[in-house]
Amino acid sequence: MAELRVNDDIRAADLRVVDPSGKQLGVMPRQNALYLADGLGWDLVEVAPGADPPVARMMDYGKFKYEQSVKEREARKKQSRSQVKELTFKVKIGNHDYEIKRDRALRFLTNGDRVRVRVWLRGREASRPQLGMAILERLSSDLAEVATVDQPAKLEGRNMTMALAPVKRPQRSFQDVDGGSA
Repeated sequence: MAELRVNDDIRAADLRVVDPSGKQLGVMPRQNALYLADGLGWDLVEVAPGADPPVARMMDYGKFKYEQSVKEREARKKQSRSQVKELTFKVKIGNHDYEIKRDRALRFLTNGDRVRVRVWLRGREASRPQLGMAILERLSSDLAEVATVDQPAKLEGRNMTMALAPVKRPQRSFQDVDGGSA
């Protein structure tokens, strides 16, 4: 939040003054506005410095700053923070091990996290990257309902990587929840 000018920090000669309830008190010199605000026990805060004349509001500035910080904290809490989770496969992975890692990827994706999948090509496996590609294609087809391929499979040294992102589901409207009756 940008710092607002308060009381004696206000530079404008004339101000359009608004009282705490939102009622306009008119345009008056800065000294008169400061005297009026001080007499009523309020701070004079310049809320619209770009207006002509600038708008100043009488308020409890400490309370206002506290409420703004609470609003910013709440907004930060509501932001979704998705992480990138990484899963490593080997070319010779067993069927049950594959299912366990697939289910873990499914859990990450349903939680809204992105998943980076890495197939580790060991020894002579590096000369046959199509084996790694087959695992990545199998995984992407198994997770097609909940994920989209964010970054296609590519070979990086002895690793083949692919990134999956969760599918954005449309928000359900009130009619969808209610059963469609209006």
